[in-house]
Amino acid sequence: FTMGATSEMKDPWDDEKPTHQVTLTNDYYIGKTEVTQALWKAVMGNNPSYFKGDNLPVASVDWNGCQMFISKLNSMTGQNFRLPTEAEWEFAARGGNNSNHYQFSGSNKLGDVAWHGGNSGGKTHPVATKRPNELGIYDMCGNVWEWCSDWHGNYSSNSQTNPTGPNGGSYRVLRGGCWCSSIVGQLRSSSRGSWFTHEDGYGHLGLRLVLSP
Repeated sequence: FTMGATSEMKDPWDDEKPTHQVTLTNDYYIGKTEVTQALWKAVMGNNPSYFKGDNLPVASVDWNGCQMFISKLNSMTGQNFRLPTEAEWEFAARGGNNSNHYQFSGSNKLGDVAWHGGNSGGKTHPVATKRPNELGIYDMCGNVWEWCSDWHGNYSSNSQTNPTGPNGGSYRVLRGGCWCSSIVGQLRSSSRGSWFTHEDGYGHLGLRLVLSP
């Protein structure tokens, strides 16, 4: 697939350029929803979220906390859960091989698929209450920003296979925008965010799981 600021992405920012061809050769499952507070509590025994509700996405989680959660979940289940790479996230957000080339994940009408600064009422909302995208995945735009495994870095125009980002950096990648995103550009499927690994994002950072078969 073509990753980055493709033609349907309106007014892209510099870190979404240049577009580049990405090939993903490893099968993976990605969560139908963001990790809920019910799941986080079942694994970790606590709930860091400011807005409370079992079916709300867990929020206020830093990157290192996500790693602890995933490690415990894997020990409990014997599975191989992890965070998505940035390329895996964007491929899924675009609808994978079923993509209709929307600007947002599942629609060109933001309100159909996302809880954002213009419609959220200043809070998170239960997962899977907006329309899913072409793959049946919910909330890839809005509700909470989602951590990816990559360090944030500049794109290259070179074609890549199974990219995992730079070898190091200062910030990890965030994707998808959140309930408080008042800038529409933050919610495009190609838009990129970043955050320090040790900071929890003050109520707007969450995660979505990937499972390697």
